[in-house]
Amino acid sequence: MAHGGDIIEELTSDHREAEEVFRQITMLPSGHQDRKRLIDHLTIDLVRHSVAEEQYLYPTVRERLPQGAALADKEIGDHSAVEKLLKRLEGCAADDPQLDQLFMAVKEAVTSHVEDEENHLFPQLRRACSPEELAKLGDKVRMAKKAAPTRPHPAAPTTPPANKLLAPGLGLVDRARDYVTGRGRS
Repeated sequence: MAHGGDIIEELTSDHREAEEVFRQITMLPSGHQDRKRLIDHLTIDLVRHSVAEEQYLYPTVRERLPQGAALADKEIGDHSAVEKLLKRLEGCAADDPQLDQLFMAVKEAVTSHVEDEENHLFPQLRRACSPEELAKLGDKVRMAKKAAPTRPHPAAPTTPPANKLLAPGLGLVDRARDYVTGRGRS
């Protein structure tokens, strides 16, 4: 989940990892127990990624890009929709008939979001920020992912300063729950 490089390289690496987990999940038959384990792994990574983007990427987009506020709001809206789907997925057992439908909805939403970021947002950001700024943001994103929640919290704040204050506490609680339940272990 932590790769190195600037913010764009870090987030793009996360995108490739998510695509690989999507591929692994779709290779397994419906109802297979490993699907649920992989979906939990995917959820952990997507939530951490989203929280880090909301803490550092989107504030930078707001400040540095033309119409940055509208772009950031759109991306945060995408996150919100995915987080609500992930919350519903969290409650599904491996053999729940809704699991496949919800998983496909998450996959479609995330794929669309990734394409938008990589084809539109990231190139603009690379032009608007110096390599040093992007490198510092990459470091901040990696730190944020370490402390971020591992479970969806659709009602949690998505903009600074509230998200930066609450995310570490939610992350601590989530990691404690994960430890007790064994969630996220391979």
